[in-house]
Amino acid sequence: MAHPKKVSKNFDFILFGVVLAVALLGLLAVFSATRAKLIETGSDPFFFFKRQVAWVGIGLFAMLLTAYIDYQIMGKISRTFYFILLGLLALVLAVGHLVSGAQSWFKVGTFASFQPSELAKIAVILYLAKYLEDRDDFTQFSSLIVPFAIVLAPMILILLQPDLGTAIVFVGILFGMLFIAGANPKHLAAIIGTTLAISPLLFFFVLKPYQQARIMVLINPYSDPIGAGYNVIQSMIAIGSGRLWGKGLFNGSQTQLNFVPEHHTDFIFSVIGEEFGFLGGLFVLAAYFLILWRGMVISYTAKDRYGSLVATGVVSMLFIHILINIGMNMGIMPVTGIPLPFLSYGGSSLLTNMIGIGLLLNIYFRRHKLQF
Repeated sequence: MAHPKKVSKNFDFILFGVVLAVALLGLLAVFSATRAKLIETGSDPFFFFKRQVAWVGIGLFAMLLTAYIDYQIMGKISRTFYFILLGLLALVLAVGHLVSGAQSWFKVGTFASFQPSELAKIAVILYLAKYLEDRDDFTQFSSLIVPFAIVLAPMILILLQPDLGTAIVFVGILFGMLFIAGANPKHLAAIIGTTLAISPLLFFFVLKPYQQARIMVLINPYSDPIGAGYNVIQSMIAIGSGRLWGKGLFNGSQTQLNFVPEHHTDFIFSVIGEEFGFLGGLFVLAAYFLILWRGMVISYTAKDRYGSLVATGVVSMLFIHILINIGMNMGIMPVTGIPLPFLSYGGSSLLTNMIGIGLLLNIYFRRHKLQF
């Protein structure tokens, strides 16, 4: 066992404390977002709150367990983990449960569900980092083929569900890890440029009509105020009405009267903005900045290349989630159904993000060689 002083010295209490604070705020926001409708229907007003408390507890346990197991051991089994998740992604297309138009879930019992695409993010981070660990020659464009294949395989299966939002997260993970691994920036820029050049073709021939509508209302949500633009308009009204201090817990009219759809999941930030105001939103942004900053510090101070790449993958994953979710809540990003880390209701997403933080704690804890 490690000496208690060594544990205290090498444990990132800042990262752990900030994540815990955001998760506790998420519990309040989820409770506020769901209680009024549950009371109206005669249901238990604590139903979603109690489930989220359970998931936070499970997530914290998973985080600490992940922090305890040497991440190099995880690297050794990362290929197996990766192919198991690929198998689950294929299986969910055949026997998965349909939720909000996407066949992304396995039904577990009467109430619980499991979304394999969430854990697939961790599997890709661990396996891609293992592949990149011993490779630092990216002078040839062909050196990007295998990393892209590693990420594209689960992406294609996720797009078939269809779940465009989750697939986009994998793109962020790939480019973030490749950049830190030493890939030629010109090659990455060329790929991005080519993608942008063919984006009109992707828009008309790949995206489904509802996905096209979400992008169109990004330009002007009031072009379809009771259709594709409704969620964004109501979210912006909620955030704007909170002003500086907010309307107070349980006092947000948009929240309590359920004007904002999915306000306990995808649009949880609108609840924060309305009931806790600009200062509440600023606290959330500051907390996320601290989490991402600590993640980059951990990547920089990791004792080996593998740890640095894994930390970069986790930071990239969290950054894309935060950027897209808060952006769509404020009407500056298309609505893609991406949850907000540690705040949104949902077990699979919360568990995955907690495991990601566990990896960061793990790498930081082992940045020096410890004696057990």
